[in-house]
Amino acid sequence: MQLDLTQFDAVTFDVYGTLIDWEPSIIAMLQSVADQHNIDLSRDQLLLEFDRARAQLQRVRPALLYPEVLRQAYNQFCERYRVPPNNREREVFSSAVMLWPAFDDAIEALAYLHSHLKIGLFSNIDNESLSFSVRKLRLQPDVIITAEGVGAYKPDHAHFHAGFAEFEKFGISPNRVLHVGQSLRADVIPANALDLKCVWIRRPGRSLGSRPEDAVGAQPDATFDTMHDLALALSSQRALTRDRT
Repeated sequence: MQLDLTQFDAVTFDVYGTLIDWEPSIIAMLQSVADQHNIDLSRDQLLLEFDRARAQLQRVRPALLYPEVLRQAYNQFCERYRVPPNNREREVFSSAVMLWPAFDDAIEALAYLHSHLKIGLFSNIDNESLSFSVRKLRLQPDVIITAEGVGAYKPDHAHFHAGFAEFEKFGISPNRVLHVGQSLRADVIPANALDLKCVWIRRPGRSLGSRPEDAVGAQPDATFDTMHDLALALSSQRALTRDRT
């Protein structure tokens, strides 16, 4: 059964992986370290090294600011492969959020969605780092929830509960909120647990949080490859609704 996208008053997004394309930059930076020290790892292996470190660091409570997560992920990579860490290189990696671009389809799709729905951003990042990405998205979100703000990382439910409270101020109940994310682990699984309707943006060629081992139990209510596809689906459904009336 097709998900009726016209039933929602708000849509919330995971940011990194869904709206902002972070994987190529992370791989390139770790590839640079690997190349300097003759470490032979594939792109998938480099990404797995980052994800392994990130998962460990994101169990820390309260949440570390994201530059520190990146800094420590770099340290762990160097330690694992017995590479002497370089302070300048580590600081460049810790500031990498500034380098991550928006997906080509994100800006236009968000503008269309925001013309019909309130928009929230739920992100495992700190407020300052997120601000760089929000400007790239040319967006003024109605609600922003960060790991810094709630002291925890998704898939912890703290982001969702804080977001629900903010949308209640607009008179929007949780059953009128749609959650959208690329990560099955961090977004779809907690949305399922909270009985929150959710969309998986599959992003072919990207894998953080959505490998088979991350997907156990994940059940998105709808799946699209891109944000453009999501916006097009809403536009088509709205047109059908108008035709019926």
